[in-house]
Amino acid sequence: MIVLNKIYTKTGDAGETALGDGSRVVKNSLRVNVYGTSDELNSVVGLARLHSGSEFDEMLSRIQNDLFDLGADLCRPDMEGDDKATYPPLRIITAQVLRLEAEIDYMNAELEPLRSFILPGGSALSAQLHMCRTVARRAERLCVELATIENINVEALKYLNRLSDWFFVAARVANNDGKDDLLWVPGANR
Repeated sequence: MIVLNKIYTKTGDAGETALGDGSRVVKNSLRVNVYGTSDELNSVVGLARLHSGSEFDEMLSRIQNDLFDLGADLCRPDMEGDDKATYPPLRIITAQVLRLEAEIDYMNAELEPLRSFILPGGSALSAQLHMCRTVARRAERLCVELATIENINVEALKYLNRLSDWFFVAARVANNDGKDDLLWVPGANR
């Protein structure tokens, strides 16, 4: 259980922060950028929930919880030392990725195939879900970059990849099952 009695600690006043294993890094390190972007994504999901109905809200609530799991996973760098940790580190697992895939398949089942790229927008919920999609893609790009220099949990990267797909399909569903999607017309304004 987490207990936060004091919100400010002053330990970051010199521009450093503690990772999940207790080591300290500068606040603009790549690892901090990755899990900071997942935190930003969580906030954007919170905004999307302001426009969601009960079914979407339940799924988005699970995603928000997963994003905290993801942040906990990404803030702890030592994958090899997990078995020696004083408490088991929280890691994204395959079941979380598979749940996203099942939800994508469920939502996508009623959608017509795409014949054009989609412009972000339409309903308020769809626009917010497209914003979530782009922030998820940024988090994924940063995670890929981190994976080139440090060990990361592969399931965390898979989760981010599926999550952006989830937001794309959900945005279509939020646009009257794709019927109100805003379609790109190449060269329309030439």
